[in-house]
Amino acid sequence: MPPHMLERLARDTADPVLSARARRTMALTSAHQAARLVPPPARSPEEDFVPKRTIHDAQGRETLPGRAVRKEGDPATGDKTVDRSYDWLGATFDFFEEVYRRDSIDGAGLPLISTVHYGDGYANAFWNGEQMVYGDGDGVIFTDFTIPLDVTGHELVHGITQHTANLEYYGQAGALNESVSDVFGSLVKQRHNGQGAGEADWLIGVGLLAEGVDGVALRSMKEPGTAYDDPRLGKDPQPGHMDDYVETYRDNGGVHINSGIPNRAFYLAATAIGGNAWEKAGLVWYDVLTGGALAVDVDFAGFATETVRAAARRFGAEAAETEAVRGGWSGVGVSVASTAEALG
Repeated sequence: MPPHMLERLARDTADPVLSARARRTMALTSAHQAARLVPPPARSPEEDFVPKRTIHDAQGRETLPGRAVRKEGDPATGDKTVDRSYDWLGATFDFFEEVYRRDSIDGAGLPLISTVHYGDGYANAFWNGEQMVYGDGDGVIFTDFTIPLDVTGHELVHGITQHTANLEYYGQAGALNESVSDVFGSLVKQRHNGQGAGEADWLIGVGLLAEGVDGVALRSMKEPGTAYDDPRLGKDPQPGHMDDYVETYRDNGGVHINSGIPNRAFYLAATAIGGNAWEKAGLVWYDVLTGGALAVDVDFAGFATETVRAAARRFGAEAAETEAVRGGWSGVGVSVASTAEALG
């Protein structure tokens, strides 16, 4: 959840209950997100690539993990929130296992733990470095955070980033951290829905805005800045080009705002390549995320150069796929090294 949406609610809404819930959501989210910045200990790979899910119910409290209500292989509980969390953890696990042969978040079979019904009207979902946590939303602006598959995918990919590139959560590196989560969250949804790059909506969080809110999602990768425009939330502030890059000290240097720029770069590359976005463009981004070459404070230009290098290695220096990757970054105003320079 972009903090600027919650800040707007906390500051400007006339509903004191909604304002208080927004402030509480911000405070809890900030505390939990700090935990995922600590690099986790290494684990040994396991032979069996199968999910190991446990879903807990916080029952409206703020204590983790809560009461275990569904474990791997158990039948559905009838609680839609519990069962969606179980299914979406599985869909995300299956995506990375089947497409990129990755065994869970850490590549070594990490059990997938989730807590639902967290807090009172808590309007967010997050990965805290060890598990997923979902709020039920406030029922006025936001609905249940287990509803969109790409929200689960987005948050679990923060865990993958934590275990691989460990990008710092500030400035352009932080915006890339957010963008990588949007990229793969969207790809999880696209594969689950059987959609190619040209069919996908490229929206993050469809179904999360409650009835009566003027908007379609939290973010648009295709057209950053167009996801919502509501008097209670304000207008989506994401730029889609470096000409509109937002210099700010808020939100860790604008990580949720400026992520629109690399998001659109990926969209442009994936749609130029065509077909299923997870098969080529997604593979390039995955190579870069897991390849070990990224500095933790990499900027957009450095990340872009690594994607060109990865595409050239995968498909060839003169391949259409490599040119599509380069064109994606050029299309958002990010300077990209030539293929020859990228390859050294």
